[in-house]
Amino acid sequence: MTQFDDILALARASRAQAYAPYSGYAVGAVLTTASGNNYSGCNVENSASPQGTCAEAGAISAMVHAGERDIRAVLVMGPSGPACTPCGGCRQKLAEFARASTPVRVCDPDALLLETTLGELLPFAFGPANVADAPDE
Repeated sequence: MTQFDDILALARASRAQAYAPYSGYAVGAVLTTASGNNYSGCNVENSASPQGTCAEAGAISAMVHAGERDIRAVLVMGPSGPACTPCGGCRQKLAEFARASTPVRVCDPDALLLETTLGELLPFAFGPANVADAPDE
Protein backbone atom coordinates (compact mmCIF):
# COMPACT_ATOMS: atom_id res chain seq x y z
CA MET A 1 0.00 0.00 0.00
CA THR A 2 1.27 3.49 -0.87
CA GLN A 3 1.05 6.57 1.32
CA PHE A 4 -1.71 7.85 -0.97
CA ASP A 5 -3.64 4.61 -0.43
CA ASP A 6 -3.32 5.12 3.33
CA ILE A 7 -4.67 8.67 3.01
CA LEU A 8 -7.55 7.45 0.83
CA ALA A 9 -8.40 4.84 3.46
CA LEU A 10 -8.38 7.50 6.16
CA ALA A 11 -10.67 9.71 4.04
CA ARG A 12 -13.07 6.79 3.50
CA ALA A 13 -13.11 6.04 7.23
CA SER A 14 -13.70 9.72 8.04
CA ARG A 15 -16.47 9.97 5.46
CA ALA A 16 -18.13 6.92 7.01
CA GLN A 17 -18.38 8.84 10.30
CA ALA A 18 -20.10 11.87 8.75
CA TYR A 19 -23.35 13.00 10.30
CA ALA A 20 -25.46 13.95 7.28
CA PRO A 21 -29.07 12.97 8.08
CA TYR A 22 -30.57 15.93 6.18
CA SER A 23 -28.66 15.95 2.91
CA GLY A 24 -27.24 12.42 2.87
CA TYR A 25 -24.08 14.05 1.48
CA ALA A 26 -21.23 12.55 3.52
CA VAL A 27 -17.76 14.09 3.17
CA GLY A 28 -14.38 13.16 4.63
CA ALA A 29 -11.22 15.26 4.51
CA VAL A 30 -7.57 14.58 5.29
CA LEU A 31 -4.86 17.18 5.79
CA THR A 32 -1.20 16.22 5.63
CA THR A 33 1.10 18.55 7.54
CA ALA A 34 4.76 19.46 7.27
CA SER A 35 5.54 16.89 9.97
CA GLY A 36 3.99 14.15 7.81
CA ASN A 37 1.04 13.66 10.16
CA ASN A 38 -2.47 13.29 8.79
CA TYR A 39 -5.54 14.86 10.36
CA SER A 40 -9.05 13.94 9.30
CA GLY A 41 -12.52 15.32 9.68
CA CYS A 42 -16.06 14.67 8.52
CA ASN A 43 -19.02 16.92 7.91
CA VAL A 44 -21.53 17.32 10.72
CA GLU A 45 -24.93 18.67 9.74
CA ASN A 46 -27.32 20.41 12.11
CA SER A 47 -31.10 20.80 11.92
CA ALA A 48 -30.58 24.56 12.34
CA SER A 49 -28.88 24.87 8.96
CA PRO A 50 -26.29 26.32 8.26
CA GLN A 51 -24.94 25.60 11.74
CA GLY A 52 -23.17 22.39 10.69
CA THR A 53 -19.48 22.07 9.94
CA CYS A 54 -17.60 20.89 6.90
CA ALA A 55 -15.13 18.01 6.87
CA GLU A 56 -12.22 20.36 6.11
CA ALA A 57 -13.06 22.52 9.14
CA GLY A 58 -13.10 19.44 11.37
CA ALA A 59 -9.71 18.33 10.06
CA ILE A 60 -8.29 21.83 10.59
CA SER A 61 -9.57 21.82 14.16
CA ALA A 62 -7.94 18.44 14.85
CA MET A 63 -4.66 19.68 13.32
CA VAL A 64 -4.63 22.88 15.38
CA HIS A 65 -5.57 20.97 18.53
CA ALA A 66 -2.51 18.78 17.95
CA GLY A 67 -0.32 21.89 17.77
CA GLU A 68 0.29 21.92 14.02
CA ARG A 69 -0.21 24.85 11.67
CA ASP A 70 1.34 23.93 8.28
CA ILE A 71 -0.86 22.10 5.74
CA ARG A 72 1.13 20.54 2.91
CA ALA A 73 -1.62 18.51 1.16
CA VAL A 74 -5.40 18.25 1.18
CA LEU A 75 -7.66 15.37 0.18
CA VAL A 76 -11.44 15.69 0.14
CA MET A 77 -13.72 12.71 -0.50
CA GLY A 78 -17.39 13.17 -1.29
CA PRO A 79 -20.00 10.82 -2.67
CA SER A 80 -20.00 9.50 -6.23
CA GLY A 81 -20.85 12.14 -8.77
CA PRO A 82 -19.38 15.56 -9.50
CA ALA A 83 -16.17 16.42 -7.66
CA CYS A 84 -16.81 17.62 -4.09
CA THR A 85 -14.40 20.54 -4.02
CA PRO A 86 -14.03 22.53 -0.79
CA CYS A 87 -16.72 25.20 -0.38
CA GLY A 88 -15.72 28.86 -0.42
CA GLY A 89 -15.55 29.07 3.37
CA CYS A 90 -13.32 26.01 3.58
CA ARG A 91 -11.06 27.35 0.84
CA GLN A 92 -10.54 30.43 3.01
CA LYS A 93 -9.99 28.29 6.14
CA LEU A 94 -7.41 26.18 4.28
CA ALA A 95 -5.66 29.35 3.06
CA GLU A 96 -5.00 30.30 6.69
CA PHE A 97 -2.66 27.29 7.09
CA ALA A 98 -1.59 26.38 3.53
CA ARG A 99 0.13 27.96 0.56
CA ALA A 100 -1.27 28.66 -2.89
CA SER A 101 0.88 25.79 -4.18
CA THR A 102 -0.57 23.26 -1.70
CA PRO A 103 -1.92 20.29 -3.65
CA VAL A 104 -5.63 19.56 -3.31
CA ARG A 105 -6.96 16.19 -4.40
CA VAL A 106 -10.68 15.54 -4.72
CA CYS A 107 -11.97 11.97 -4.81
CA ASP A 108 -15.15 10.01 -4.68
CA PRO A 109 -15.14 6.60 -2.96
CA ASP A 110 -13.81 4.94 -6.11
CA ALA A 111 -11.58 7.36 -7.97
CA LEU A 112 -9.39 10.45 -7.96
CA LEU A 113 -11.51 13.08 -9.76
CA LEU A 114 -9.41 16.23 -9.60
CA GLU A 115 -5.87 17.30 -8.77
CA THR A 116 -5.38 21.03 -8.36
CA THR A 117 -3.84 23.53 -5.96
CA LEU A 118 -5.33 25.76 -3.32
CA GLY A 119 -4.28 28.77 -5.40
CA GLU A 120 -6.26 27.49 -8.36
CA LEU A 121 -9.30 26.95 -6.13
CA LEU A 122 -8.94 30.33 -4.37
CA PRO A 123 -7.09 32.82 -6.56
CA PHE A 124 -6.15 36.14 -4.96
CA ALA A 125 -6.87 34.77 -1.48
CA PHE A 126 -6.90 37.05 1.52
CA GLY A 127 -4.52 35.48 4.02
CA PRO A 128 -2.32 36.09 7.02
CA ALA A 129 0.14 38.08 4.91
CA ASN A 130 -2.60 40.61 4.12
CA VAL A 131 -3.13 41.28 7.80
CA ALA A 132 0.59 41.32 8.62
CA ASP A 133 1.19 43.90 5.89
CA ALA A 134 -1.73 46.13 6.88
CA PRO A 135 -0.69 49.71 7.57
CA ASP A 136 -0.98 50.97 11.11
CA GLU A 137 -3.81 53.40 11.62
